[in-house]
Amino acid sequence: MKAIVCTKYGPPEVLQLKDVPKPTPKDNEVLIKVHASTVAAGDVRMRSFTWARWFWLPGRIMFGLRKPRKPTPGNELAGEIEAVGKNVTQFKTGDKVYGIIWEVSNGGANAEYKCMPENRVALKPSNMTYEEAAAVPIGGLTALVLLRKGKIQFGQKALIIGASGSVGTFAVQLAKYFGAEVTGVCSTTNIEMVKSLGGDKVIDYTKDDFTQSSNTYDIIFDAVMKTSFSRCKNSLTHKGAFITVDWPLFTALWTSLLSSRKVVFGIANRIEDLSFLRELIEAGKIKSVIDRCYPLEQTAEAHKYVDKGHKKGNVVITT
Repeated sequence: MKAIVCTKYGPPEVLQLKDVPKPTPKDNEVLIKVHASTVAAGDVRMRSFTWARWFWLPGRIMFGLRKPRKPTPGNELAGEIEAVGKNVTQFKTGDKVYGIIWEVSNGGANAEYKCMPENRVALKPSNMTYEEAAAVPIGGLTALVLLRKGKIQFGQKALIIGASGSVGTFAVQLAKYFGAEVTGVCSTTNIEMVKSLGGDKVIDYTKDDFTQSSNTYDIIFDAVMKTSFSRCKNSLTHKGAFITVDWPLFTALWTSLLSSRKVVFGIANRIEDLSFLRELIEAGKIKSVIDRCYPLEQTAEAHKYVDKGHKKGNVVITT
């Protein structure tokens, strides 16, 4: 089968299309014919290994010293089940599914086939294409889990930083679904798109700085790791929550001890939430946003585009 292989850490050119052995499902796995996967910001960071200095050594030990331990990138997909292991009970051959890969060293979706445990996939939303479905798991699950951890409630005011990105587009829609008044932060070109997703107000960060305003929010969700709790704390209500896709361990601990405000972060790890998202999608409550689609052989070009940091929603790879 064809798969993208990351030969070493570096620029997009380190990604190559190669012939690799087709996987065989284990007893608890399903073999998925991948129709679509994505290139997310995390895939770009993994390929180039652009992590914080303090994480360089532990990261290399965890993910691979000279090159990624899992050479094929991609952490979300949609496709059709071609075969099932003997202990699989939830799925059958021909089922259309989507899923997320939760492994320490990550990856494997940018390929023609991928084996996954049955507890990491769910039935694909019936009203979505494979491309649209592949764009849901990372952004949708991350937004859902973190908003729940932030205890979002009806009537609250939520500010979404990076509202036009993968996590941000889902955060806007989900915050609106939970009954919040949503303010999105994005660039000028994305204002109308964020409004179309349910944003009640939109702040153009190229013109205005929300921290300089007297407005306060019950939730500030940094979906793109562009700010910090210290910068946002005065824009939070007395018991507000700063939500981030980063991992500010020490800040979260310090805040929990010394402040009525809190810092929320974490990882999406419940496949039941993927089924919940499917229900919302089929009910027309949320949708995925796709910026561009690339064929598998142009995955390096997709990485170059994501590297620029201006994608709207998701970049999809088709196979």
